Amino acid sequence: MATTATEVNYDRKAELKAFDESKAGVKGLVDAGITNIPRMFHLPTPHETLKSGQQSCPETITLPTIDFQGISVDPVRRNEVVKQVKDASERWGFFQIVNHGISMADLEEMKIGVLGFHEQDTEVKKQWYSMNSRGTNPVVYNSNFDLYASPVANWRDTLLCHMAPNPPDELQLPPICREILMKYSDQVHKLGLRVLELMSEALGLNPTHLIEMGCAEGLSILGHYYPSCPQPELTIGLSGHKDNTFITILLQDQIGGLQVFNENRWIDVPPTLGALVVNVGEFLKAISLLFSLILFS
Repeated sequence: MATTATEVNYDRKAELKAFDESKAGVKGLVDAGITNIPRMFHLPTPHETLKSGQQSCPETITLPTIDFQGISVDPVRRNEVVKQVKDASERWGFFQIVNHGISMADLEEMKIGVLGFHEQDTEVKKQWYSMNSRGTNPVVYNSNFDLYASPVANWRDTLLCHMAPNPPDELQLPPICREILMKYSDQVHKLGLRVLELMSEALGLNPTHLIEMGCAEGLSILGHYYPSCPQPELTIGLSGHKDNTFITILLQDQIGGLQVFNENRWIDVPPTLGALVVNVGEFLKAISLLFSLILFS
């Protein structure tokens, strides 16, 4: 196959460096009016996200949805939910929850807050820009934390706020979404405790076991932003990945696009108004396996 002059002269390192130094993210590219996305975002093939033997699921398969209504006052109802959590965690590693205690108004305000942050003027956002997401700064804004390590950049920008175990001073948070970040982090932390209690019971343990192990000590909020792409067929917003967490609680907007991998298939998870998606993270899977070996060996 012939190699073009453009391919020979392509300097990926320089392209990455220029993008990083702009501190403008993919939103900056859109604002600049580009019609052709930089090569650093190009997938090697249109189907790069699907590994050998993996296919998108053509039939309608629905992610389990679990109703948390009554779990704190009705022991029978709680036992039913524990069984549902156990089954969904074992078969899927994912489930949706409704009646979780966070109001629709707060969910919508959180989405508006994240959108507002990313659609600010670039010069305002630059004060939080950093490629070091594990440093001492409680708030980090960037595009692709693994920009220099990943073979392909994703078409997204991210706001990351570390809210626990060392809560930031309120004034360290971006003013445009400060109030809802504080409120939402408190609410989602309480919800996380309830989820971990149910998972502890599903493992045959005391409700507070996973919490006492420290599984709820840290809490980070990530607000991803996927601006309109002029060549969506060439790139992807977020590559297939596993979450190195105990649990992830995901709030979708109404645009859609979320998929989960189950039984060698990618399954669409259409947004459900008011629902949150729970992902059993890799850390919790490892702990669950350990308990299984101890309990059943």
